[in-house]
Amino acid sequence: MKVGIVGLGKMGSRLARKLHKDKHQVIVWNRTKEDILELQKEVKVKSAQSLDELVQKLDKPRVIWIMVPHKAFDEVISSINLEKNDILIDGGNSYYKDTEKRYKNFKNKGIRFLGIGVSGGVHGEENGYSLMVGGDKSAYEYAKPILETLSSPNGAYDYFGEGGAGHFVKMVHNGIEYGMMQSIGEGFEVLEKSKYKINPLKIAKVYQKGTIISGFLMDRTAEALTPDPKLKNVVGEIAATGEAEWTVEAAKEEGVKVEIIESSLNFRKKSKIDKEIKNSFTAKLVAALRNAFGGHEVKKK
Repeated sequence: MKVGIVGLGKMGSRLARKLHKDKHQVIVWNRTKEDILELQKEVKVKSAQSLDELVQKLDKPRVIWIMVPHKAFDEVISSINLEKNDILIDGGNSYYKDTEKRYKNFKNKGIRFLGIGVSGGVHGEENGYSLMVGGDKSAYEYAKPILETLSSPNGAYDYFGEGGAGHFVKMVHNGIEYGMMQSIGEGFEVLEKSKYKINPLKIAKVYQKGTIISGFLMDRTAEALTPDPKLKNVVGEIAATGEAEWTVEAAKEEGVKVEIIESSLNFRKKSKIDKEIKNSFTAKLVAALRNAFGGHEVKKK
């Protein structure tokens, strides 16, 4: 397929590379040209000088995948002139209620809109992404070749309904992720402070293999602990980027208790102002985990 990618951050550049390597025709646009040139050093993707040029270079129905922060999405799409039956994809972590509104607005214009939650972090390019799709069903069917590529070899994708369904599923995924990471951090702090003085990296390497808690996050735990098993150089300030907050809000609207997710969210907020939490092994490990799977910045001493 021919697809336009707008936004070449950590995720956008990886999606473009993965699609190009599987013989899709990729045309990219990014606000700063440096990121385009950096990508073109690795893969010979085509680029556009403007969003208008990007649209002109695509075949009808055009497929444009936007990978920008959710707060910048409306500004970016205001500069894109699409026509009836074109497909616009929001692959960022947008609030599902915003996606719901955008879906309805674009539907009224005859433009097919998809909100796709993308999970897999910096490892998704190699392992395959998990893609949680919501929006126009016909656009989902049309875009399947792209989804097949991005999810291979070990990822997955599926359609969950109209409107903001895909971003809703991804939002809850991220809320669950908060609780799982918090649990790993707390457990390892209990181990790290015990009288046995066991190297946390050795523990992580055993937990990785054949245990009930083995898996992606435990692999990243071992990865995060490898250069600094005691995390002496890590500052335990943990960013909370919105998805868990939205999950808690949705749960309250539904009358569902999400004590673990809410507690994990509050811990992250306190890590920015509470010195004891900031210096805890729990907070340091959660911060290091975010860096290991998502490439998120971690503060160092």
